[in-house]
Amino acid sequence: MKFGIRAKLFLFVLLACAAVVVVQAVAVRLVMERGFLSYLNQQSRTRMEEIVPRLEQTYAIRGSWDFLRSDFREWMNLVLPFLRETGGDAAPRLASSDLSGALARVGLLDAQMRVVVGNPDVNADSIRVPIVVEGRTVGWVATVPFEAVLPKNDKRFLEHQFTALTMVGLGSVLVAALLTFILARALLRRLRDMSGATHRLAAGDFASRIAAGAHDELGALARDFNHMAQTLEHAERARRGFMADISHELRTPLAVLRVQLEAVQDGIRSSSIQSTNLMHLEVERLGKLVNDLHDLSLSDVGAMAYRRAPLNVVTVLQAAAESMQRRLDAASLQLVLQIAQVPLTISGDEARLHQLFGNLLENSLRYTDGAGTVRVDCARHGTTALIVIEDSAPGVPDDKLEKLFERFYRVEQSRNRATGGSGLGLAICRNIVEAHEGRITASASPLGGLRIAIELPLI
Repeated sequence: MKFGIRAKLFLFVLLACAAVVVVQAVAVRLVMERGFLSYLNQQSRTRMEEIVPRLEQTYAIRGSWDFLRSDFREWMNLVLPFLRETGGDAAPRLASSDLSGALARVGLLDAQMRVVVGNPDVNADSIRVPIVVEGRTVGWVATVPFEAVLPKNDKRFLEHQFTALTMVGLGSVLVAALLTFILARALLRRLRDMSGATHRLAAGDFASRIAAGAHDELGALARDFNHMAQTLEHAERARRGFMADISHELRTPLAVLRVQLEAVQDGIRSSSIQSTNLMHLEVERLGKLVNDLHDLSLSDVGAMAYRRAPLNVVTVLQAAAESMQRRLDAASLQLVLQIAQVPLTISGDEARLHQLFGNLLENSLRYTDGAGTVRVDCARHGTTALIVIEDSAPGVPDDKLEKLFERFYRVEQSRNRATGGSGLGLAICRNIVEAHEGRITASASPLGGLRIAIELPLI
């Protein structure tokens, strides 16, 4: 038989409370029966030890116990402990230790454990103190244990106390059971909410959330679940957007190629340099997209190859800018270079850094309006080389700046925008910078567009 978490929690707490009640009840009973009664018996033993010296002295004089067998008054004179008042005519009184009836339970046994005088119920199993005369045990002072002569009313009182204690224990267990049930029900309700949300999330409902509730461990777990669900929801949106963008990016050049090839096959258009160049351009677009996907997948798993060596980052940046000069001019964009005239030596991979700067300049080319400006700055900044690439309008909203380096993210969501890329370039740039132990950030540019700042550690 399988138990649910509510049943397990209920039984565990209930058994714990019941065990505590049982232990307390047993402990109280033992204290009452053994502790208190043992105390009374010890008091009786102490009283007998006070009698022993008088009995030893009397036996040494008389030579036997026969005088006590017929004279009970003599026995009482020997064992009855009167405390005499000092001064005045006050009558003698019994010692406080005898108010429990200890003397009535005392008897004398001879050396053969036979009753001589006193309580006839004393025997070898009674509480005994030896009487020794000249190194020989001549008898025993014995007393019947207190519990053996306990009056019926007293026994009935103790039983009532034990019964009341049992009822209190059962009441405590019932209260514990009620509180445990309420606690288990509340915890199980929250766990069921989490279980249901988990099942919905596993089924693809990334909008599933859990009410955090109290600020406890389950509340923290609920908040962590909500954060995970939000992350998955964002990743799912990014994946769907990426698939839509990639399908569009792949479909457009493929459609152009298909039209050109079909026109040639049908004889509508003859193969010419113009049509060949157009198809070559579309093939280059496809190749760049595939290469970007490949580079991103390699950089994500840390498998992108880097051949790092000391190099002057100024030279690499100038080469990347010169390779983009013609395309920037064709788009009516002014390229402004403010590059340090002194070498800035870093440890880097020249090909990857050229790819980094080329992607950033390509990004400015795509998203800067005509007759705009692209400015490239490079200078020493403490122990780092600071490279800044910024452009003119249009800019990027402040709330979207921190998302620019996420994979597949595009500020312009329209897939039909002619200048729109796949959203992979800046993600690849971030991975390249981080592989060089650098830092890349995005902010608004004073020129009205986007400002990308890169810091690379100098050797």
